[in-house]
Amino acid sequence: MNYQEKLIHGRLIKRYKRFLADVELDNGEKVTAHCTNSGSMKTALEEGAEVYLSPVRDPKRKTRYTWEMIKINGDWVGINTNIPNRLAYEAISKGNIEGLQGYEKVQAEVKYGDSRIDIFAENKTEKCFVEVKNVSMKDGDYALFPDAVTKRGTKHLNSLMQMKEEGMRAVMLYVIQRMDVEKFAPAWNIDETYAKTLLEATQKGVEVIPLQVKVTPEGVFEHKILEAVLHRPGA
Repeated sequence: MNYQEKLIHGRLIKRYKRFLADVELDNGEKVTAHCTNSGSMKTALEEGAEVYLSPVRDPKRKTRYTWEMIKINGDWVGINTNIPNRLAYEAISKGNIEGLQGYEKVQAEVKYGDSRIDIFAENKTEKCFVEVKNVSMKDGDYALFPDAVTKRGTKHLNSLMQMKEEGMRAVMLYVIQRMDVEKFAPAWNIDETYAKTLLEATQKGVEVIPLQVKVTPEGVFEHKILEAVLHRPGA
């Protein structure tokens, strides 16, 4: 997935009020960017680190920039939580994700009961619902989700289990926007309810695909599927 416009380079001054970040651009100008990530971002924050912003053309938006990425441990980590859905839709449509190929029809934002599932894909033999989550947190070699308690995320898992019971394919796609990890796991110490529900969902046939992507100033690109380690550590 390529960016439609050239990104703007700067350095992070600070992130605050969850949705705002002050950045000093290369020309010395200080600007405020919108941060789409409402989580703690505890392993994706470093004041003074290089960042890239995308310009906003909507005159109704108060902030003129969106924060896209930050350089951590010498590589880019994706910040924009809207990117995974866009990337997943494009990649599934093109058949670029292993295990999610061969679909003739792909739709975004499909209503199911009282939930809205990110992607619906269909071919002559199956109907498949895909819920997409952004992952930017890490602990050692592990990418972790979530980085804050997510009742909404647990609700989505319950919806996927219901879909599976009704005979449809149900997939939880985690888009990992960093390259300094080797495995994926639920963050048991942050949201035990979510972690337990994810484990239950897989036992009932919901599939988990942790997709690691390479974040660059030119775009975000599929890299590889990581191993998923879902049981509680030490269990």
